[in-house]
Amino acid sequence: MTASSDVDRLRTEFLAELDSASSERDLQDLHDRYLGRKRGAVAALLKTVASAPADQRRALGASANALKQEVDEALSARRDTLLAAQTPAGTVDVTLAGRDSGLGHRHPLTILREEIEGIFSSLGFEILHGPEAEDDYHNFEALNMPADHPARDMQDTLYLDAPLATQGEADPRPATLLRTHTSGMQIRYMETHTPPVRIIAPGLVYRRDTPDLTHSPMFQQVEGLLVGEHVTMADLKGTLECFLRQLFDADTNVMFRPSFFPYTEPSAEVFITCVFCQGDGCAVCKKTGWLEILGSGMVHPAVFEAVGYDPERYTGWAFGVGIDRVALLKYRVEDIRLFYDNDLRLLEQFPY
Repeated sequence: MTASSDVDRLRTEFLAELDSASSERDLQDLHDRYLGRKRGAVAALLKTVASAPADQRRALGASANALKQEVDEALSARRDTLLAAQTPAGTVDVTLAGRDSGLGHRHPLTILREEIEGIFSSLGFEILHGPEAEDDYHNFEALNMPADHPARDMQDTLYLDAPLATQGEADPRPATLLRTHTSGMQIRYMETHTPPVRIIAPGLVYRRDTPDLTHSPMFQQVEGLLVGEHVTMADLKGTLECFLRQLFDADTNVMFRPSFFPYTEPSAEVFITCVFCQGDGCAVCKKTGWLEILGSGMVHPAVFEAVGYDPERYTGWAFGVGIDRVALLKYRVEDIRLFYDNDLRLLEQFPY
């Protein structure tokens, strides 16, 4: 028998057995019988190439390798045919590899807000959330800003409705507005709770600002309040220094400078070491080495009187910080509007 007849015989036998294969197990048996490395018929045929006559070796090797490839391709095609017959149309092939689904990204302002909340939670502060549509009393009057107070000009307000006079009343009903700060939550909490008080109130606030690099008509803010007996300015300084050094860097220097806020007395603006030049002086900090970060102070006695606290017994401190302002510094973003443009080039930098 010639070498070519051996190849033809194996091909004929294989095709006959392949036609009768009806399961994956049958196909695996065929694979082992013809392509198995140790006992496969094609492997045995390839081993005879070396002992074949010299004038037949080349042709026998080529024919044997061609048969090996033919058997392998036929087995794969038969396997696909059997699988298609067993899988009803429209069903999912659970053996296929899954498709990667794109994951969204948490917003950088959300990441920062939760980081701030985590710091104050670890210090024992309660986190409050309140209405964004506020009344004039909680937003201004109870915070020592009556209708004619000049401090109202510092916060250009977005009113939802104007004060309306009701029948039989000389004074109009208070206006409804979009809150200009979250300090109203301090009043709402103190109206229903007795000291000690230890809260922060994060949330969106609104002002009639023209959007630019550092201003937005909507931004996020966190107000903090601590009230109790024998609370001092030293408690405020120690808490804010701890907070800012956790938020930025342990080596961050903190400076307090006297200022004015209608609901605190004394009041202080708080500065930190410039995050861009590390205090050496640059264009961002105007060569001072310092950046203003938040406002703070001791709660004004008029605020305590508005909520029924005895200002002779209780003292407290408060602060307010803009989350967007902190994000500009912490993330080195130059334009506050980028936080609200939903530009994936920015958001994809915050995958966690």
